[in-house]
Amino acid sequence: MDFMQDPIWLAGLAAAMAVTGLVSGTLAGLLGVGGGIVIVPVLFNVFPLFGIAEAVQMKLAVGTSLATIIPTSIQSARKHFAKGTMDVALLRSLAPSIAVGVLLGTLLAIWLKGGALTLVFALVAVAVALNMGLTGVEWRLRESFPSGAPRHGIGGFIGTVSAMMGIGGGTVGVPILSMFGAPIRGAVATASAFGIIIAVPATIGFVWAGLGNPLLPPASLGYVNLIGFALIVPTSMLAAPWGVKLAHSIPPLLLKRAFAAFLAVTALRMFYSLLA
Repeated sequence: MDFMQDPIWLAGLAAAMAVTGLVSGTLAGLLGVGGGIVIVPVLFNVFPLFGIAEAVQMKLAVGTSLATIIPTSIQSARKHFAKGTMDVALLRSLAPSIAVGVLLGTLLAIWLKGGALTLVFALVAVAVALNMGLTGVEWRLRESFPSGAPRHGIGGFIGTVSAMMGIGGGTVGVPILSMFGAPIRGAVATASAFGIIIAVPATIGFVWAGLGNPLLPPASLGYVNLIGFALIVPTSMLAAPWGVKLAHSIPPLLLKRAFAAFLAVTALRMFYSLLA
């Protein structure tokens, strides 16, 4: 592990983290997806190039992604709230069950080995890819969000899956809210606040779980790499407007299909890594 102290190695890692931020920010602006669904697979492919131990690769990717979601979710939620498109009543009713789900998901992610966590991400990535690749218009299961136990169950599902995958609430939350009658702008606005509820406690859990692990690279606070956090956040914010601008010149459906293909290929690579 001495090679990780080499300034050239550290510079290379820093450059890779900056590129990760630029890619995730551009795609977030381009497709309206949360950065986590991009950051985790990119880091999953980047970390092996730098000799980071396989045993910690996935947890480090998830933990670092969760940390980056905190500031970006706060910024996004504030903007959506100011525009009045956020369903505050629905958010308040879902927040407790999402928080419980986050606790469960974080504990599972900490307890599971890296391979099992990779499998979870790959399976959900396939589901997201199918959703983006096969649906061209809004599809609704019903016109209103269920109440009572089903509502709490849905909130718990969003929190559990998001914490385990290192993503904000948008990737899972927006399709679910849309499925139950929320207009797409309202779904995006409300789900933007899910990221705060998910990322803060989950990040704390990943920091605590990884403290003292000798396999982690330098500048890591538990399973959060501080080099990644410091560079991904500003570069993703810088690149997001580029994606928004680009989105107006490329057919949205084509973009969704392309991103679905990216997720599908990433999932297949993850499955292959588990079998190899």
